[in-house]
Amino acid sequence: MGTSIPQIAVIGSGYWGKNLVRNFHALGALACVCDVSKEALEQAAKEYGIRTTQDIEEILQDDSIPAVVIAAPAAQHFDLARKALLRDKDVFVEKPLALHAIEGRELVELAEARRRILQVGHILEFHPAISELKRLITEGKLGRIQYIYSSRLNLGKLRTEENILWSFAPHDISAILFLLGEAPTRVASHGGSYLSPIVDTTLSTLDFASGVKAHIFVSWLHPFKEQKLAIIGSEKMAVFDDVQSEHKLMLYSHRINWVDRKPIAEKDGGQPIAIAPDEPLRLECEHFLDCVQTRKDPRSNGESALRVLEVLEGCERSLRKKGTPVEVQARKMHYFAHPTAVIDEPCEIGADTKIWHFSHVMAESKLGRGCNLGQNVVVSPGVRIGNNVKVQNNVSIYTGVELEDDVFCGPSMVFTNVINPRSHVVRRHEYQKTLVKRGATLGANSTIVCGTTIGRYAFIAAGAVVTHDIPDYALVMGVPGKQVGWMCACGVRLDDETSTMKCSACGKEYAMEDGACREAEVAAAIS
Repeated sequence: MGTSIPQIAVIGSGYWGKNLVRNFHALGALACVCDVSKEALEQAAKEYGIRTTQDIEEILQDDSIPAVVIAAPAAQHFDLARKALLRDKDVFVEKPLALHAIEGRELVELAEARRRILQVGHILEFHPAISELKRLITEGKLGRIQYIYSSRLNLGKLRTEENILWSFAPHDISAILFLLGEAPTRVASHGGSYLSPIVDTTLSTLDFASGVKAHIFVSWLHPFKEQKLAIIGSEKMAVFDDVQSEHKLMLYSHRINWVDRKPIAEKDGGQPIAIAPDEPLRLECEHFLDCVQTRKDPRSNGESALRVLEVLEGCERSLRKKGTPVEVQARKMHYFAHPTAVIDEPCEIGADTKIWHFSHVMAESKLGRGCNLGQNVVVSPGVRIGNNVKVQNNVSIYTGVELEDDVFCGPSMVFTNVINPRSHVVRRHEYQKTLVKRGATLGANSTIVCGTTIGRYAFIAAGAVVTHDIPDYALVMGVPGKQVGWMCACGVRLDDETSTMKCSACGKEYAMEDGACREAEVAAAIS
């Protein structure tokens, strides 16, 4: 890290948060601690002499604090991280990233959109033993990996807001995915509820496309503490035992000899592998501060945490099905489609897109993230739709049409794809392209004749018929459509009596250049 250390706030200083408070204070980065508990805040102030608050808004509104660390209960992770990202804070949130993959995806995309750092507290990825295991696997020292077994057992703190799967297993899942560099295709999970309705013991199996199998046993109802990870390779075996004070990582050169056509095990005493004595949490905290400074993507970033959530959700589904194996859902499949909607494969539908009653998305089409298709919407083959596009009821988007990001299509507006249709004449080879650029609005019952381009943030009034290209920011009305003015990107009509036009709603300024309307600062840059 450089000489200027970012100042951060820790939200939650309880069971685990107090360890984060300790480390960030030792690194000279702790500006404030936020907690609902007055006792916890008094202890932090007494021990570290730092500012404390019970009001998270005080932190979010403080421009001198560019980053926050969230160690609140898991059920609050999504809401707190989202608030922080919306205030343009970099975020380090403890595991799990959220309690639902769809919420995790929202955080990942929000961080990407706002160019914020999002790191998740998968601490094992920073453990020196895991780093050494990664090196051994990458260099082929263990041979071909065959299977992995991990156990995380204890007679420990019982939780009510999350079961053992969500409390303990994220550590092992994240470590296994990190070591193998791939996500499982199928999972199965068996569990039991012995103390309460919440599952307190699970045994999960992960199947990978490479042929590797992983078994994860977690329980907080166990007579002793155990944290082991065993990796079985064709050449050697490695065991990471985090409970041991010394020799946490052992390497075994066991051999299988065939005698009289029978396999005979030849055991090896084991070789301890030296690892650095660094505290994993300290390394994790240093890494976050370094990412805040350098703007590099964290090792345990939102995308990797999202894969962990998808595995957890798969295991949860399997638990509900009494251990039946389930496929791990690919990220691109996380959208909502009403049961009456028809989706033809193959097609691509972005995360968080919603497709409502009686709509039909045909094969080879592509829809971006966060779109909303109302009732009776048809998307024809080959259509391309960007992110955050809103299509109201009773709209058909025909082959040849492309909608860029943030386009709005009003109810019952009409696209065409041939100029002179006849029922008895096939004109598929005559389809013409229609391009609707970013942010444009197509009003209710308007018609867009094919072969035209609608400019950025243009506004086509209700009922208008567009027969020619429309420039950026143009306001078009009538039949046939004629330009009658200019519109701000926010959707308010501009006063065009002066050469420089200022929006009365948002204050954005525009200038005319060779008959074209551009944002003032863009026009100045061009000139």
